[in-house]
Amino acid sequence: MTEDVRVCPGCGVELQTEDEHKPGYVPESALGREDVVCRRCFRITHYNEVSRVEMDEDDFLEIIHKIGQDDALIIKVVDIFDFDGSWLDGITRFAGHNPVLLVGNKVDLLPKNINLNRVENWMRHAAGQLGLKPVDVVLVSAKNGTGIEELVSKLAAYRRDKNVYVVGATNVGKSSLINRLLHDYGEGDQGITTSRFPGTTLDMIHIPLDTGSSIIDTPGIINREQITHILSPESLKIISPESTINPRVYQLNAGQTLFLGGLARIDFLRGDRQPFVIYASNRLYIHRTKTEKADELYNKQLGDLLVPPAPDEIERMPEMQRSHFKIKPGQKKDLIISGLGWVAFRETGCLLDVYAPKGVGVGLRKRLI
Repeated sequence: MTEDVRVCPGCGVELQTEDEHKPGYVPESALGREDVVCRRCFRITHYNEVSRVEMDEDDFLEIIHKIGQDDALIIKVVDIFDFDGSWLDGITRFAGHNPVLLVGNKVDLLPKNINLNRVENWMRHAAGQLGLKPVDVVLVSAKNGTGIEELVSKLAAYRRDKNVYVVGATNVGKSSLINRLLHDYGEGDQGITTSRFPGTTLDMIHIPLDTGSSIIDTPGIINREQITHILSPESLKIISPESTINPRVYQLNAGQTLFLGGLARIDFLRGDRQPFVIYASNRLYIHRTKTEKADELYNKQLGDLLVPPAPDEIERMPEMQRSHFKIKPGQKKDLIISGLGWVAFRETGCLLDVYAPKGVGVGLRKRLI
């Protein structure tokens, strides 16, 4: 390495030439380039490859603790497709007295006929229930630019020449959002490395603003309740939506079961015949069967008909854990499976058993759509 410390503009980690297995590695011959990025970022950008990097917990806490010590605006980004799984419980703790602007990314995934004002109100209410009172709520798509102009306007209103910290769980699209802001409203062509895989940004990345302050991309926090963290990149491509979700409706009688690939199972135990409306990746295979045949089907078809998981993932998958839910008549509820999607129910009421890999978040919430 040269004496001057250089960092990768893609992920923020210090560049090094000594160990190709550690973050920040770059061949010494590449250091003469003006905009050199580490090998990991290069492979993500050009080959869609990724090597997962676990950040030391103490290092991460040290980074995140700095936010509360700064007089700043915090942009908290959540994945509107996986609101609950991408929520960070500790935001009020490390934000200090700093205002928080709540941004729901990936709005392009929601059905086109949805009322976005209702979604904003739903997010505001859900945030309040989780202990956060944001100064405002914005819905955006970093992918196609929806809502970016509104976000820029609200940034100008709330920032007041302060630093802006962008925080969120892994895979919510923080870096993609910043890249969109830089592309549409900034100068320069050196973006932040983005990927569908968790854990791309490895340290704080400072993007200077013309007021002397900065937009700061922070490392994504891993939420272990998301099903994404137990799957291979190939399976992630199947369950991660990349286009508008087409809700799939299944009319079920009590005694029937729905399989969401081989990753989740929903047994309809009791209730009137009713629609189960599935909001999940259009590529995710869904299979309906009688509950009495569900165990046999799962044992025979896991990794074949019921995928993901792929056959080579089955052995390392956690065991399936059962959760029991009762939705009372008149309640408007979604059943969420963190990282996989959700199922919306009518107000007729029902009794359910839900199976998902142990550790994956499963629960009920107020209906989003």
